[in-house]
Amino acid sequence: MTAVELSVDLNCDCGEGFGAYAIGDDAAMLDIVTSASVACGFHAGDPYIMAATFEAAKAKGVAIGAHPGYPDLSGFGRRAQQFSLGEIEKLIAYQIGATQGIAALAGCHLCYVKIHGALSHLATTDRDVAQAIVRAVKSVDVRLEFLAIAGTHLETAARAEGLSVAREVYADRAYTDAGLLAPRSAPGAVLHDIEAIADRALAMVAAGAIITQSGKRIEVGVDSICVHGDHPNAAAMAGAVRARLEAAGVKLAPFARPRT
Repeated sequence: MTAVELSVDLNCDCGEGFGAYAIGDDAAMLDIVTSASVACGFHAGDPYIMAATFEAAKAKGVAIGAHPGYPDLSGFGRRAQQFSLGEIEKLIAYQIGATQGIAALAGCHLCYVKIHGALSHLATTDRDVAQAIVRAVKSVDVRLEFLAIAGTHLETAARAEGLSVAREVYADRAYTDAGLLAPRSAPGAVLHDIEAIADRALAMVAAGAIITQSGKRIEVGVDSICVHGDHPNAAAMAGAVRARLEAAGVKLAPFARPRT
């Protein structure tokens, strides 16, 4: 493939342990990615893990974001929950504020927000939920950028509120022909073939499009690629994606502007 003049961010979800329990190899991932979305204590994470993750990211020049979700430690934030729109706003605002405080303590500045798990998936198709999330982000700090699943209500709601938006696609998850992530319970929803994942990631960046399970391409624009940090082969997968992109001439750089 000929070199392309493109730039993209590579992000992972990290800091997702809790207390004595570790999930993922954050140290290895932070050597590969350009942005790190850090769990805020509700679906995973705690103040000590958050602070250590921020310090490590700062040392490696990795941009940091808040990764809030449902209060669901035992389900890792991937189970449906029942909350009103007002409750969702408060849950998100609370987590962002706490994350900003720990980031400041670690000598860092929070750059962006990315919503986690079941709440994020709900907001892709529910405009009201997406708007509640975006209102919370804007109310806490309008300077925060918003990392949104590309082509969904999360993206359109954030743009409507004037937030700076980056469009995200997933390297290790399958898409339906509606342009949405296939449910994790569906066959083939979580991808495992590292070389195929790297090839697909490059193809999506080059086309600026989601590539669905059927091979359909949906043009959405791609600013960031996510590799889930809790995937068993996350570091190998992220490394393969980065290597494939760089070999094709794609520059890897954070989408978020540095905060001072």
